[in-house]
Amino acid sequence: MNHETKLAQAAAWIREADGLLITAGAGMGVDSGLPDFRSDDGFWRAYPALRHYGFSFEDVANPAVFSSDPQLAWGFYGHRLKLYRATQPHAGFQLLLDWASRMEHGAFVFTSNVDGQFQKAGFSGERIEECHGTIHALQCVDACTDEAWPADDFDPVVAPATCRLQNALPRCPYCGSLVRPNILMFGDWKWVDRAAVSQASRLANWLHGVEHLVVLEMGAGRALPTVRRFSERHGPRVVRINPTESAIPPASGIGIDKGALATLQALDRLLPR
Repeated sequence: MNHETKLAQAAAWIREADGLLITAGAGMGVDSGLPDFRSDDGFWRAYPALRHYGFSFEDVANPAVFSSDPQLAWGFYGHRLKLYRATQPHAGFQLLLDWASRMEHGAFVFTSNVDGQFQKAGFSGERIEECHGTIHALQCVDACTDEAWPADDFDPVVAPATCRLQNALPRCPYCGSLVRPNILMFGDWKWVDRAAVSQASRLANWLHGVEHLVVLEMGAGRALPTVRRFSERHGPRVVRINPTESAIPPASGIGIDKGALATLQALDRLLPR
């Protein structure tokens, strides 16, 4: 099946659907200017100061760093928090909202991204499952409570040359310990998943009511295959959009080897106004 035929098939599935399941990995944010962390080169381009330490993404996205070097840990996550707050979602998000508005059951988002870009683009927080949590919420490093709370009041100041936090470390209002982002990290046994569990329950209930589901998966790679596996469980009408890793079992759907924004714009030209 050539590229144009795949686009036509995907557009037909969207036209026929009564519910849109959007599944998204890190590649979804590339068209908004967000960095790709899934290779050392991409990670070090975004955080050149960390090349000096020899850290990989897995090394620094790890709860152990909050114990061994909390200023560095919060330098990394504080920079990301400010970056995501400043970033405007690309035009593809609005296209997805427009398509979903024409469907009986609308859209639901399943994402491994922690950046909050779907909410910023106008998707309801009640229709999003963030399977790895969110950088826009905080939790105690010791998980002294199963509560997480908004990070709105924390304004990190990070030194670009060293990637270290310059202002006071945030503290848990319950026990006074250090706090961390409410994100599932590598080797993480203390992630507070209460919000994610509630989100998963809402998604399961939504799926139960949809009869003609189409899945649009964008920017989900094989390195952490959570999103890809979730998409394939909800075939056979999965459209996997990924410029380098678009392969998908034919029984699950079709793969389009282009970026998210370009593909969404091409599909929109094939859909009725």
